[in-house]
Amino acid sequence: MSERAGGRGALLARQAGNAVGEAVLAAVLAAIVAGVGLVAFSMVDWPAFNSSNVTRALTTVGQVVALAMLVAAIALVRMHKWAWLAKLLSWGGISTFVTVTLGMPLAATKLYLFGLSVDQEFRTQYLTRLTDSAALRDMNYAELPPFYPAGWFWFGGRFANLAGLDGWEAFKPYAIIGLAVAAAVALVLWSNLIRADWAIAVAAATTALTLAYGAPEAYSAVLVLLIGPALLLAWGALYRPAQLSGDVDRTAGGWGAVIGTGLFLGVAATFYTLYFAEAVFTVCLMAVIAAGLMLRERNSALRTQWHRAAAARSTSGGQAEQAPVASGSVPGRSHVVRPILVRLISMGVIAGLLALTVWLPFLLKLLSGQMPDGGTAFHYLPEPGSELPLPMTEFSLRGAFCLLGIIWLVLRVGSSRRAQALGIGVVAVYLWCLLSMTATAAGTTLLSFRLEPILLALLAAAGSFGFVEGARAVYQVLHEPARFKPVVAVLALVGAIAFSQEIPHVLDAEITTAYTDTDGNGERADKRPPSAVSYYKEIDAKLREQTGRPADGSVVLTADTSFLAIYPYFGFQALTSHYANPLADFAARSAEIERWSKMKTSAEFVDALNHCPWRAPDAFLFRRSGDEYTLRLSKDVYPNDPNVKRYTVALPRDLFTDPQFLITDIGPFTLVVRR
Repeated sequence: MSERAGGRGALLARQAGNAVGEAVLAAVLAAIVAGVGLVAFSMVDWPAFNSSNVTRALTTVGQVVALAMLVAAIALVRMHKWAWLAKLLSWGGISTFVTVTLGMPLAATKLYLFGLSVDQEFRTQYLTRLTDSAALRDMNYAELPPFYPAGWFWFGGRFANLAGLDGWEAFKPYAIIGLAVAAAVALVLWSNLIRADWAIAVAAATTALTLAYGAPEAYSAVLVLLIGPALLLAWGALYRPAQLSGDVDRTAGGWGAVIGTGLFLGVAATFYTLYFAEAVFTVCLMAVIAAGLMLRERNSALRTQWHRAAAARSTSGGQAEQAPVASGSVPGRSHVVRPILVRLISMGVIAGLLALTVWLPFLLKLLSGQMPDGGTAFHYLPEPGSELPLPMTEFSLRGAFCLLGIIWLVLRVGSSRRAQALGIGVVAVYLWCLLSMTATAAGTTLLSFRLEPILLALLAAAGSFGFVEGARAVYQVLHEPARFKPVVAVLALVGAIAFSQEIPHVLDAEITTAYTDTDGNGERADKRPPSAVSYYKEIDAKLREQTGRPADGSVVLTADTSFLAIYPYFGFQALTSHYANPLADFAARSAEIERWSKMKTSAEFVDALNHCPWRAPDAFLFRRSGDEYTLRLSKDVYPNDPNVKRYTVALPRDLFTDPQFLITDIGPFTLVVRR
């Protein structure tokens, strides 16, 4: 037994070492390609993407070049020539595709998709916070640990420090480089699980759909790129029929897959809670299905053994009547289920240890007795969340590809482990959607609409397999005509180019916002007059001067929360309750601000600030409105859609007549600092 374990350990080390080594090399090459590409793009004075077709044309050229590199890599693999060159071309090709597809349309702006608007504002605020310091701190509230996983943003902060950039300015290059690296690593994982030529095609397809429909949320898109191979690993770890058939296991007993799955779940836990929960749900569903299949196969083996014994008794003329039916070759139920449970728990342990690297401060705060107010993060139900996503019914290239994927999954689920793993992933997404819609009866949701990129990535992988295997079947049916393979190759390339050049159109609103938003330098990339954000630099300088503290030493109450996304001041109140830390008591803070607005004297207001239940604001940043200072606040109005209601709170100027308040007008803003 020890020799067998030692052999498996050596095999595991060798397989894992090779995979990790390739992944590291691919990641380094992808980072270099993306970094060099982005620097090259930034050295040219490009016209704005939303007012010119120049960068759109160059994006298409770059995509064709990247696809040509991938085609060359596939050709080398199929010819069994220059394997090292094929790998370099595939890694370089897929990272070039990511860099060109996102980097060229954004070449004339310093902002990423969606600029500093909507959800991108709080994401930028988080990156700014962790750029200012590597300590795990809440993106907005002082003296609180982070609630939202800090993994992606923490590494982004270190990237910004290394590059000498502010958080807001580092967002775009970090997001694009991160996606390029993730695409290359996903390609390495695919190539270690399936044929190398198929792996390139599958990775390219999933990357293209992820860029089109998941790129705005860069930290979740990284997980989307990796989820396909991760599910294949999970299924390989949990469902191992060779244990029943007695076949020689030429792998490390599935433990390499266990470790790989655990690492993916751990990374998901540190990057994005929703995707982590959905991935855990999928893996647990796999474990249940694997146990059911293994028990069914065990029962089938027992019946076969019984029939053979009965036949032996019959042919021996009853002489073997007293001989019992041998069962030693068929394991008991517990021996079938226990390995699955052990592997599942092992995945959980690995994932849990990784998750603690970002979740430990929050958990310790909970254990100290500070309980959350419930939070409203799941109080969002847009129209897509009230319906099952069915992209395969669309009359489009995306719809046709997803339909091909569904057909392949159904046809091959009984004979292909790839189809089984991806199929369970698709079923899990739909089950999650149904559970989310059911949860609305309990006053919440599971945010199922955000799982569409995962569904598309899984169907893209399945569609790739369906196209390759379908083409091979047609080739055989037609008696292998000589020109059939070139026709299929051209058809695949045309489809790839057609979809790729549509990606900027799909992201048109996100790209346009990146050009129309005013950046941290007070400039708009489309050269039009900037918004009031252009006054932020002056406000920051005046605030530091009057407080005598660095930015992270002050708490600011303002409705212009984009100021907090550009400069690392802490906020007294977040933009909405849905992205607020549950430990911050969002509703009570809003009620306190409203209570201040009803006060009559400055002395009463000062006393309220001195006895505030939380750290009181050190400064206020208002918009002027007559004899009042106004703040735009928000409250959760779920189940309404939109789920946020904006309302205005006005604080009379008389509240700030106490000598401790220093008032400065800057543009349309009034800055009030407590001395």
